Amino acid sequence: MQILRKPAWLKIELPGKGEFREVRHVLKKYGLHTVCEEARCPNLGECWGEGTATFMILGNVCTRYCKFCATKTGNPHGIVDTTEPERVRKAVEELRLKYVVLTSVTRDDLEDQGASIYAATIRAIKSIDKNIRVEVLTPDFYADDKIIGKVVSAFPDVFAHNVETVRRLTPLVRDRRFSYEKSLKTLKIARELNPRILIKSGFMVGLGEDQKEILDTMKDLREAGCDILTIGQYLMPSRKHFPVKKYYAPLEFEQLKDIGLEMGFKYVASGPLVRSSYRAAEAFVSFLLDKSQPEG
Repeated sequence: MQILRKPAWLKIELPGKGEFREVRHVLKKYGLHTVCEEARCPNLGECWGEGTATFMILGNVCTRYCKFCATKTGNPHGIVDTTEPERVRKAVEELRLKYVVLTSVTRDDLEDQGASIYAATIRAIKSIDKNIRVEVLTPDFYADDKIIGKVVSAFPDVFAHNVETVRRLTPLVRDRRFSYEKSLKTLKIARELNPRILIKSGFMVGLGEDQKEILDTMKDLREAGCDILTIGQYLMPSRKHFPVKKYYAPLEFEQLKDIGLEMGFKYVASGPLVRSSYRAAEAFVSFLLDKSQPEG
């Protein structure tokens, strides 16, 4: 298998001082996981250096296996730590966070895929200060309106679920229990349950998709009610994972951003190192600023 060499714009340095160490210390203190480490996010240094982190609740073992993901897979056997929402609350309070992102592994071993823990964690964070913004990046929840409703009823500020890739490549790179249509339906249900909530999704490029498939995916997400879109470069976690087919240049990402804004997305984060929770607060604030401008 031929492995493409990473271009210069994808080379990053990982800092080890200041807020970076503080975040790691607090996470370890409360026994918490972050998707930043589990998924080997290339922005870990930048985000942690700014004192932000994406909490990964419901453990660190996923019941599904996707060929692009570095997260551990297996069977958690229905084990749930009911103290986790409180431990997240303590970490958020200690780190003085104003914008929190919650995500999780997929938990097919649980009847509601962990939706009740999501809801409890949102409420615990909001109990510190109702003005703390909470974004959730969830599994597909089987596209079940009752399960999704558990999370939406806890009033997160942003509901996100990623399609990850284009329709054609979904069965090739995602676990077979995922489906492109099911992901779109999950987003639509969240939008219908609370029209005021911000809906967000994202996908990777570099897996072998073509330009038309990218544009079709963007259109599908707009039709599903997405306000915020993220587009990033796929980076192969190891030689065992799905190979990178192409590295997109920064200019190509800028062009996709412009197209997304023309389609009606309120905010588009598109770049080689962009990930779903990357600079999440910036997306939210930009949307609010946009809404506050008088219509011309």
